[in-house]
Amino acid sequence: MKKFALILLACAFFIQGYSQNEAPITPSVSTKKFQMPTRGAADHFMIQVSMDNWTGMPDSISSHKKGFSRGLNIYFMLDKQFKNSPKFSIAGGLGIGSSNMFFKKMNIDLKSNSGLLPFTAMDSTNHFKKYKLSTSYLEIPLEFRYTSNPNKPNGGFKAAIGLKIGTLINAHTKGKEVEDKNNNTVASYIQKESSKVFINSTRFMATARVGYGIFSVFGSYQLNNVLKDGTGAEMKLYQIGLTISGL
Repeated sequence: MKKFALILLACAFFIQGYSQNEAPITPSVSTKKFQMPTRGAADHFMIQVSMDNWTGMPDSISSHKKGFSRGLNIYFMLDKQFKNSPKFSIAGGLGIGSSNMFFKKMNIDLKSNSGLLPFTAMDSTNHFKKYKLSTSYLEIPLEFRYTSNPNKPNGGFKAAIGLKIGTLINAHTKGKEVEDKNNNTVASYIQKESSKVFINSTRFMATARVGYGIFSVFGSYQLNNVLKDGTGAEMKLYQIGLTISGL
């Protein structure tokens, strides 16, 4: 996490230094000043839909992962352009980052009194047809941005690298429809359990995205573990998906 922060700072100082070292313009030369674009409302909102996964999952967990785990991130952002290099900017904001990990024939006991979070396989017993572990974080995203066309915020090539710092606001499991070992439905009800005891209360993620216009592809990687130290395997979340934003 410190390495990424240093990279961002180094880039910022480089751009600032470059702009300050440009040769001064003499009064006799006619120049056309760059007009700062007016940022519309679309430039401030960033919506991300992702495919989610964990690195470092033991076979006992990964073998029970089901289908398409997914996430949704929504942020409000403000960016500040560099005065003499308007193609570059620094942005910060606030929003919610969520992740939903889906499992089959699995029970995750968030309310366990054990020191380790139990991931229990349910191969030979009744199990939920649909089962997920969901987490939500209040996050502060920070980005170092580049846009090829600063006069047209919703057009041109765009790229950004950054960090997200988040605090856990919710963690819960949710199961729907009970099946027997032969996959026959034996009960239709929803079970939801919430607890933040085992889930890391703080999340640090490195981010990057590249695209054109309002669409970009993004990737993010958690720098610390999904679970608190000593409560389970050292697993990290990563997300790959689509961003919609005016940047």
